[in-house]
Formats: sequence, C-alpha cells, structure tokens
Amino acid sequence: MPDSASALLNRLLARGKFRHVQILLQLAELGSVQRTADAIGMTQSSVTQALAYLENLLEVPLFERHARGVRPTPSCKDLLPVARQLMMGIWESADIVVARQMQGHGTVRLIGSAASINGLLVGALAGFSDRFPGVQVQLRESESDDQLLAIARGEVDLVACRKPPVIPEGWEFHPVREDRLAIVCRVQHPLARRGKHSLADLAAHAWLLLPAGFAARARFDELVQKFPKPPPVYSVVTRSQPMMAWLLRNRDLLAYLPLTLARPLLDGGELIELQVGKRVAMQPIGILQPQGGMGEAASRLSEFLRAGASPAA
Repeated sequence: MPDSASALLNRLLARGKFRHVQILLQLAELGSVQRTADAIGMTQSSVTQALAYLENLLEVPLFERHARGVRPTPSCKDLLPVARQLMMGIWESADIVVARQMQGHGTVRLIGSAASINGLLVGALAGFSDRFPGVQVQLRESESDDQLLAIARGEVDLVACRKPPVIPEGWEFHPVREDRLAIVCRVQHPLARRGKHSLADLAAHAWLLLPAGFAARARFDELVQKFPKPPPVYSVVTRSQPMMAWLLRNRDLLAYLPLTLARPLLDGGELIELQVGKRVAMQPIGILQPQGGMGEAASRLSEFLRAGASPAA
C-alpha cells in the first residue's frame, strides 16, 4: 500500500537534502549524470548514489536510463515545477542572509509592474542605492494577480503597482505618480509628421496591442468603437516590454499605452505621442505596503519613493 502524503512528508523532512533538489533539476536539464556531476562539482558515482537514494526515499523512479544519458519519468516531470520553486526560495534565502551579514541594514523584496518599473522605479532605485548603499533591493517584475499571490504567500515586502480593485487585508496603498494613456509611434511613422489626427487617420494604420485583461487594452477596445472602420492589427500581441519597444522602434505601428510604460522611449526621442482628443486618465502608480510591521529597510524605501512623487505624468 502506498505511503500517505503525511508519511512521505515526514520522511522527506527527516532524510531529504537540498542537494537532492539540485541534482534532480540538473539531471532533468542536462540529461547526463556526468554533465550534472561536472556542473555541481561532484563525482559521477556520487551523483548516481544520490539519485538512487532520492528514488528510494520517494519510492518512485525519477529517470529512465538510455544510451546517451537519462530522461525524466512522468513522476519526475510532476516534481520539477515544485523543485524549481524550492530552489528559487533557497537562492533568495541565501541572498537575504548574505545581505544582512555583509551590509547590516537588510534587504527589501520588491515587486513592480512593468508600468511602475518604467514610470517610477527606473532612476529612483539608483538614487535610493546611492543614499542607502547598505540596503539591498531585490526587484522582480510581476503583474496584478501574481502580485496578490506573492502577498498572500508572504514573499514580498513592497509592491509598486496601480491601486488594486481590492486591497489585501492588512495592507494599504499610497499613490505616488499620476498616469494617463497615450497614443505613441516612432518618429518615422507617417502620422508623426502631421499636426492633427482624426479617428479616420488612426483607423487607417496598424496597431500593436496589449493582451486582453490590461486596462489599456480595454480602453483601446472602447476607442476602436468610435473608429469609422476596424483598424488593422499587428500579428504579435504581447506584454513583453523589450518586444513592444523593438516593434515600436522598427515598425510603423501605433500603440495605446500607459504614459509611464512608454516614458523611457519618449524621453529618449525614439517615440512621440500623437495628440488626439481628450486625455484619458488611469489609476496612479504607487506603493502597496503592509499597514504595520515593516522592517527598517522596507520603510526607508517606501518613504524614499513616496517622497519623490510628482504631480502629473
């Protein structure tokens, strides 16, 4: 009869090692015992013994042997996402401990949306680092649902984002920078040489779209309803900032984006904003933080970012 989940958990806690997780991931990636041994500084026999120990511990085969190496079994494939998440947690824990030991002032786990990174954190974090060199900021890009999940899991100290529809219990939002939507294109675009633009002009040119679910995409869909005809749409729909930036710099495309998202390319003269009708405001960019119990490092970063608020983007 198979073990219960509780019995297996107790066995893993008593006899499992972080090294087993590393070997599991490296074997799955490299497909070779010898290459895995070379990658993590072990002997081939040590890797083989550790794998046999882990398979015995779990009581399932993890790899199939073949002439050119090993391949993951279905059981192993089921474990890989959890193993990757566990290893990422180990890496982050090491960074946090070292930051505390070496710098003495702590670490801030910061999550930022693409708009908040471009519209608020770019430049500001460099200024914060200059002023507080002893604080290490670990920045990770993430959007709305993933941000709330990280809060629920206790994986983040501060979040730079727009005000969420529902603020997590025990947290509060502080607006820092106003934002609005802007229609942008590269300076070589045909519409860039005209002063005024009608809806018919906009409908005649191709658009680069954000995926559904973004506030800017919903507002674009509303704008299109006013066009005399549906506009052509570019074949790539993406939220990737590098991909959007490259396409807007190298193709004659229009995009309806938050000004904070487009700001670096506008400031660099690579894009221009078209003046079309009434400006549409968006929720401001700000800081989502716990109502109490923040560490000294997180408090310093929150105060620094909030002190740099500007009136309107």
